[in-house]
Amino acid sequence: MDIKGIFIRVDASVEIGTGHVMRCLTYAHEQKKNGSVVVFICRKAQGDCIELIEQNGFEVHELPSVNTSLWQYTKENWIIDANQTIKILEQFEVKRVVIDHYSIDEKWEKMITPFTNEIMVIDDLANRKHYCDILLDQNFYLDMNTRYDGLVSSDTKLLLGPKYALLREEFKNARQKIKPFSGQVERVFIFFGGSDPTNETEKVLRAIKSLIEIYQLKVDVVVGNSNSKKKVIKELCKSIHGVMFHCQVNNMAELMARADLAIGAGGAATWERAYLLLPSIVITVADNQIEIAEGLHKKNIIFYLGTSFKVTELMIRNSMQQFLSNQSLVTKISDNCLSLFK
Repeated sequence: MDIKGIFIRVDASVEIGTGHVMRCLTYAHEQKKNGSVVVFICRKAQGDCIELIEQNGFEVHELPSVNTSLWQYTKENWIIDANQTIKILEQFEVKRVVIDHYSIDEKWEKMITPFTNEIMVIDDLANRKHYCDILLDQNFYLDMNTRYDGLVSSDTKLLLGPKYALLREEFKNARQKIKPFSGQVERVFIFFGGSDPTNETEKVLRAIKSLIEIYQLKVDVVVGNSNSKKKVIKELCKSIHGVMFHCQVNNMAELMARADLAIGAGGAATWERAYLLLPSIVITVADNQIEIAEGLHKKNIIFYLGTSFKVTELMIRNSMQQFLSNQSLVTKISDNCLSLFK
């Protein structure tokens, strides 16, 4: 029987976004560096990131595509999903199965238990029971240490908080090269995830266009390949002096490290920005980002504006103006970022 050490069950799509796959890729590279063979199991979909995973050097076993929401399909057809996964797992000697999927819970996990030595779950919702040996939640919550009470066994090893954040090697290298920070904002970094389904990138650019020109700011705008508005955003960037457009970059840490202020969504990029002590204005684009953003705002670790459908261009412009005119606010948030990783 072939030995394939670690299998990762994760999906991406225009609906789901790319964040789950990106953090799993970080984990996969770390395990590969430690000598493990890592394989992905993903369902085909528009924006599925399968090609990206393969470009990173990992084998992908594809599950058949479906003509509906992947979230909904996996939740309602978890037995089918588990059986399709088992057909792949049973061909190998599996050391660990890693699951990063909001539609998978203890029922699915119990089904695959006989086919692996160990189950690890990556989660941040704490809204369902899990049957696993390890649970990783890299996010910050005010009730972080009690969120999973009653949802996992007392034997489950819990890895909770940003100190366990899945950060790519480039971020660890960039952390060593962070420039001394005066609090003056000269360069801005804008990123709202790989797909940005609510089109916050364009909203932000239009909101701060006049400020970019008045303050002669340099701005790096990053979008993913799965962003349906990338051509519109590219043209908009061209029309504003000092704005650079980047698509599906490999130097995210470098772009963040040279910025003085970020504007972006919640999600995994929150910990990347904080790790590089980069103050950020945050607009949440998914329900699971709201509680985290509110908690971080209370601790003055980010400046949280609100959810995408409530945040207006005027609100963005006003908050940006606040950062441009108040150096102590910028430095305070930057300093507070350090506390997350202790």
